[in-house]
Amino acid sequence: MSKTAKPVRAAKAPEAAAPGAQKIKKVVLAYSGGLDTSIILKWLQDEYQCEVVTFTADIGQGEEIEPARAKALKMGIKPENIHIEDLREEFVRDFVFPMFRANALYEGEYLLGTSIARPLIAKRLVEIAKKSKADAISHGATGKGNDQVRFELGAYALMPGVKVIAPWREWDLLSREKLLAYADKHGIPVDFKKRKGGAPYSMDANLLHISYEGGVLEDPSFEPEANMWRLTVSPEKAPNKPQIIELTYAKGDVVAIDGVKLSPAQVLTKLNELGGKHGIGRLDKVENRYVGMKSRGCYETPGGTILLSGHRAIESITLDREVLSLKDDLMPRYARLVYNGYWFSPERELLQGLIDKSQETVNGTVKLKLYKGTIMCVGRESKTDSLFDMKISTFDDDGGAYNQADAAGFIKLNALRLRIGANVKAARDAAAKPAKKVVGKKPAAKKAVK
Repeated sequence: MSKTAKPVRAAKAPEAAAPGAQKIKKVVLAYSGGLDTSIILKWLQDEYQCEVVTFTADIGQGEEIEPARAKALKMGIKPENIHIEDLREEFVRDFVFPMFRANALYEGEYLLGTSIARPLIAKRLVEIAKKSKADAISHGATGKGNDQVRFELGAYALMPGVKVIAPWREWDLLSREKLLAYADKHGIPVDFKKRKGGAPYSMDANLLHISYEGGVLEDPSFEPEANMWRLTVSPEKAPNKPQIIELTYAKGDVVAIDGVKLSPAQVLTKLNELGGKHGIGRLDKVENRYVGMKSRGCYETPGGTILLSGHRAIESITLDREVLSLKDDLMPRYARLVYNGYWFSPERELLQGLIDKSQETVNGTVKLKLYKGTIMCVGRESKTDSLFDMKISTFDDDGGAYNQADAAGFIKLNALRLRIGANVKAARDAAAKPAKKVVGKKPAAKKAVK
C-alpha cells in the first residue's frame, strides 16, 4: 500500500514486547499482499498477539489483487477478516474529480497522484475497523515519508480514538537483509527479484498516476533510464500526427469523451490511454515533503494532465473573472492541504464547498490537440453558461454593443490613485533637494551705525 524506504529509527527489536501490545485485540492492516506488508502482518501477529484483519484496495494500480486473499489465508487470516474491494469509481468520483475542480497543483507542478489516494484508504480502514470492532489500524508507510501523516491524519479525523500501529517506526528491521531474514524465518515467500535486491527504485501506482522514488533516483542529477516510464511513450517517439479529442463537462467534471458518455473511472482510464500514446504527463520533480526534507520523484499522470488542461479551458469561458482570480489565489492552499494529508479537515471542506459552488456553471465542451507531449486547446464552447459575448469582444463594428468612449472615464478613474501617488512623490522629491548655493563675490560689510 505504500512505498518501501529506509525507516528513520528503531524503537525496539522485533521479538521484544510491543508497547501496549496487551491492549490491542484486533487491528485492521492496509495490506497489498507484497513482501513488506506480509512481513508487517506476521509481525503484528507476533508482537501484538492480536487478531489481524486485512484490507486490500483496487484503486487502479494495474495489478491483480486477488492473490492477496490467498496470501492472507496462508498466513492464518480468517476468511471473514479479508477485505478486497474495487474502489476505482469511488476514487475518481469522490476524490480525483473534486480535486481537479480546484485545478490543484502542489508547488506549481505536481498533480497529487499519491496524496489523493491516501484519504480513501484511510476512510475504508476506519470503516472496516468500526464494523469489525477493531481497536487499531496499521499501515506500511515509513517514518520518513508523507504517507504516514496522510494515513494517520485521515484516521484520526474519522475515528479520534483509534490506535495507529506504524511498524516502520517501531521495529528494528532496518535493512533489506533483515527483512529477508525475517521473511525466511517465518516462511513468507520472497520472489527472486526481491531477493536479488529488487528494482532500482520504488513504484506506487493508482488510476491517476505512477510515481517512482528512491534508489538510483535519490541522486537528483541522475537521469532515469527510458524503460522506467510505464504509462507514457517518450514524446520524441509519440505519433507524428496530432489527435484532437473533445471533452464534455458537467458541473466541472468530464462526463463524455468524443461524445461517448463514460463513468468517472472510465474517463480517467481513457484519458490515460490517450495521453500515454502521445507522451503526455511526465514530470521529474524535487519537492518539499511535509516532514521537512526535499525529495525527488518522477511521475506519470497522462490522464490527469489532460483533465487539468481541459478544465482550465472550459472555466475560461464559463467563470467570472473575479471568481477565477479567487480560485487561483486559493488553489495553492488547497493543494498543500491535500499534499499534507488534511483531506478531512474543516478548512479543506470549506474550500471544497466554495469551489463546488463555482462549478455549477462549468458546463460545455472543449477540444484539445494532443501532440508529442503537448496539449493545446483548439476550441471551447458552452451553450448554456458561456460569458464570452462575440458581439462585444469583436474588433469589427459591434453595432453599438460597446461604447468605446466609455473607456476614457474608466481609465481616468483607475489612474486616479496613480496620478495622486505620482504628484505626492514629486513634491516629496522636490522638498528633499538641498538649496542651491550662490557662487560670487562676498557681500559688503555692513557699516557701523553711529
